[in-house]
Amino acid sequence: MSNFLGKLQRLLSLNINTIRFNFNYFPFKQAIKFPVLLSSNVLLLKMSGKLVLSEPLYYGKIKIGFGQVGIFDQRLSRSVWEVKGIVECRGSADIGHGSKISVGENGRLVLGNNFVISAEATIIAFDNITIGDDCLLSWDVLMMDTDFHHIKDLDNKILNSPAPVILGNKIWAGARCLILKGSEIPSNSVVAAGSTVSKKLTGENQVFAGIPAKAVKSEIVWER
Repeated sequence: MSNFLGKLQRLLSLNINTIRFNFNYFPFKQAIKFPVLLSSNVLLLKMSGKLVLSEPLYYGKIKIGFGQVGIFDQRLSRSVWEVKGIVECRGSADIGHGSKISVGENGRLVLGNNFVISAEATIIAFDNITIGDDCLLSWDVLMMDTDFHHIKDLDNKILNSPAPVILGNKIWAGARCLILKGSEIPSNSVVAAGSTVSKKLTGENQVFAGIPAKAVKSEIVWER
């Protein structure tokens, strides 16, 4: 009886965003578990792509638009979901309020297990972005694998084509980091606040900082 009442209470607490999202992406037997919870402040701009979740599916495995970071007004902090391509979640994910996810028609975004965005971050995948397990993006992080507009040489050759972004496991990207196309960040790393990554970084257990980011401290371990 208590199990039934618990399920009924969960169902009554769901908003239209959560119901619409789950039944758009999953067959009935999966959707009714409501593996993805959305706050009422999520703008579902595009849901024409595909969302792939790892097993097992359970209530609230993925959360979008929740959390609270004191420097933002959570009530007015609006998240955006604009997905035309593929999003794959390989475990749990908590995408904090005000965060924006944009995946183009030919884009793919892979999120590892225990992925967290604190708030107000943006991920734009028009090629391929792969993020490992236990990664944390702080507020105002911008990650994108495209420049959108082409830059060409005098022979009309494109110089800035989209390029994959790869993050290893257990990476903390500090507030207002900029992670651009072609970036690769090794596991067990910290990218200091305000840094810009635009190429492959090497060496685990390091702090990377600056514009462009480079190793400034080694043999580190970070904790949430």
